[in-house]
Amino acid sequence: MNHSSVSPILQPVTVGNLQLKNRIVMAPMTRSRADDAGVPPDYAADYYAQRAGAGLIVTEATNISAQARGYPRTPGIWTEAQVAAWTRVTEAVHRREGKIFLQLWHTGRISHPDMHDGALPVAPSAIKPGGEIRVHDGMKEFVTPRALRADEIPGIVDDYRHAAKNAKRAGFDGVEIHSANNYLLEQFIRDSTNQRTDEYGGSVENRLRFPLSVVKAVLEVWGNERVGIRISPVTTAPGETPVDSDPMTVFGAYVRALSELKLLYIHDIEGVTQLSRETDSGVSFAALRKQFDGAYIANNQYTLELAERTLAAGDADLFSMGRPFIANPDLVDRLRVGAPLADAPKEYWYGGDSTGYSDWPDMRPVLRRSGDESH
Repeated sequence: MNHSSVSPILQPVTVGNLQLKNRIVMAPMTRSRADDAGVPPDYAADYYAQRAGAGLIVTEATNISAQARGYPRTPGIWTEAQVAAWTRVTEAVHRREGKIFLQLWHTGRISHPDMHDGALPVAPSAIKPGGEIRVHDGMKEFVTPRALRADEIPGIVDDYRHAAKNAKRAGFDGVEIHSANNYLLEQFIRDSTNQRTDEYGGSVENRLRFPLSVVKAVLEVWGNERVGIRISPVTTAPGETPVDSDPMTVFGAYVRALSELKLLYIHDIEGVTQLSRETDSGVSFAALRKQFDGAYIANNQYTLELAERTLAAGDADLFSMGRPFIANPDLVDRLRVGAPLADAPKEYWYGGDSTGYSDWPDMRPVLRRSGDESH
């Protein structure tokens, strides 16, 4: 079936002052291909450029500082070498007329002393995550993080500001603030991970103070037309992190504050990543969406058909897909003609080299092998 004439998902759309080829967003996906200095490899430019058919690419989560790191071989944006490597990526994507945002990341307590020369990870409160984390030499149990002092928090806001400036120097079209998946910003938001009694804890207003300070700092650099944010009100991984005791109240307040700041979009993980779109947490994603005046990117197991229904209902504007992009660099073209999708074995998701990363074929060889070149 040729969807191009019927699917509004695959037609151009303007969001803010961004002209996008379609409503499909390549979701941020950690792939762990950077070197130990957080520098993306040369073949990262191939990987992202191959996927420039997406309306918007959001990069893998990218550390704003050395302190922000949680996992080996994740990229950064705080050194000159990192900026130079990302510049090659943005230039390659722009040659394919793609749009690309950098996702700004601080992992907070979802880290390990092995990533910090023995120093403890930082967090709003000294609460140990459950389970294990992958470090350089395999899986290790999480440790109890160190609670940040109030006088350290403005320095982390400055790290976000510096990273945002570096993203601009590297030629990105904008940035997405990673305020999801129980990393540092969300650790401050949830009462399950924030038990502070100072101006950064307790009330909803206090728990939102640091995340909103980060948003304002990034807006100073980029302006509101080029800044989005990702949230995940009910995601519990990593770290077996309990949801907030009243997620609709705290995230409703957060979304309203983000709307007042006139962010370009919120990018919402609807449910539990990789597991379920259903939730019994009492969170209504449609209700959150109504409290935000900008664009809404829906995420979690979206197909073209589900995206079409959701758009028709007025419940989202853009739709992000992650894993389908791993083995299908030309995912949008495949959706347009109803071509089969390749599936990437899990062994290629994290770590390794260009194999299973930037060497997936587009669909033309698939169609030739199947004897069907009518598309």
